Amino acid sequence: MTSDQQSRVECPRCPAPVAEVGDGRWSCPEHGVVVPLWRPTVSSYDSFAEHLQRVEAFPTYLPWPLGPGWSVSDFAAVTQAEGGTRATMTCVSGSSQLDGPVDVIVISEEPGTGFGARVAGLADGDGTPRLDPGHEVGEGPPPVRVRVEQHPVGLWPVSVSASPGEWDRSVLAGEAGGRWLWLVLRPASAILLLRDDWILRDVSATGPQLVALPFGGAAPSW
Repeated sequence: MTSDQQSRVECPRCPAPVAEVGDGRWSCPEHGVVVPLWRPTVSSYDSFAEHLQRVEAFPTYLPWPLGPGWSVSDFAAVTQAEGGTRATMTCVSGSSQLDGPVDVIVISEEPGTGFGARVAGLADGDGTPRLDPGHEVGEGPPPVRVRVEQHPVGLWPVSVSASPGEWDRSVLAGEAGGRWLWLVLRPASAILLLRDDWILRDVSATGPQLVALPFGGAAPSW
C-alpha cells in the first residue's frame, strides 16, 4: 500500500477534501490554494514513520513518556514538497480516574496556518473560523506550564465560548520555538491533568525508540 492510500488529504482550515491542481499545489473549494493536510487512515508505527519522513525537521510533539494504557491514536501534518511544513499534530488517548476516556491533542504550527484553530473548534463571535489563538495568549502570567525539551513553556486558556460544543474541551496555547503550541483536551475537565509536570518531547529524530510506542484506538473528531 502506498502512502497516498494510507493517508487522506484535506484543507488545513476545514474538513473539505482538496484537489491537486498541478505543480504540487492543492486547492480547497472554500479557501483556494492551500498547503495540504495529510492525516493517516490508521494510526500505526508505519504510518507514523511516514509522517516523520514527510515533515523532516519540523517538531512533532508527544507527551513523554506515555503512561500505561495510553496510545497514539491520531496524527497529521500540514506540509508539501515545495515550501516545507506548516504544522504537525499528535493525539494520545487514554483514561483517568476522574474523567474516564481522555484525548490530548498537541499541535505545533506556524502563525497564520489555521490548523490549530480548526482542531480546537475556534470561531469568532460572527462564526468566522480563526487562524490563530487570539488575544488571550500572553495576557498576565500563564496559569499552566509544560516542559518542551526541558524548557518551560507558558500556556494560556483560549475561550471557546463562541464556538459549538464549548463545554466538551479545554484549549490552551502558547509559543515554543517561534511557533504556536496548542493543547486541546477532551473532556474539558481533563485540563486538571496538567497540574502534573508535563513534558512534551519532539520525536522527529527519536529513531528506534518509536518501536516501543503503542499505536491505535479511536481517533478523535475535529
